[in-house]
Amino acid sequence: MESLSGSCRFGLWHIQVWWNGDVVHRVRFSKESLAGIVPVAITRYLAGKATDLGSLRSAAIEEDFQYFRIYREVQKIPYGSTSTYGEIAGKLFTSPRLVGLAMKRNPTPLLVPCHRVVAKDGPGGFTPDIRIKEDLQAMERKTLKKAGRIDGNGRFT
Repeated sequence: MESLSGSCRFGLWHIQVWWNGDVVHRVRFSKESLAGIVPVAITRYLAGKATDLGSLRSAAIEEDFQYFRIYREVQKIPYGSTSTYGEIAGKLFTSPRLVGLAMKRNPTPLLVPCHRVVAKDGPGGFTPDIRIKEDLQAMERKTLKKAGRIDGNGRFT
């Protein structure tokens, strides 16, 4: 099957995606556009019109044996929610630093939603810009609020 690539906008950033079929191999945040198409599920998600990425799969979970358990656990964090590096580490009997390293090396953010993993005392890190993480979290909260699934205080209803 032919590999595809392209980008779509999210605020001031271009979300570059390399994929084929239902498998996404890489997602990158860039100031530069990349000619081509991205899966419709990603454009719908970034527009706040979908709360999941449909049947898309992350190649990292299937190929990265060092971090696949962490990636799978992060995928369980519900849309609009967050979990700390320490909470993820505790579930997997590993260290928060290893969770942070896995998030830093995550080749498919959005599919392995590292923007939902935060530090116990703040947002934690995000490459290339922490504002992307904050904007993704805000977009998810806004989508849930519009759908009536979260109240004005940020609590799930």
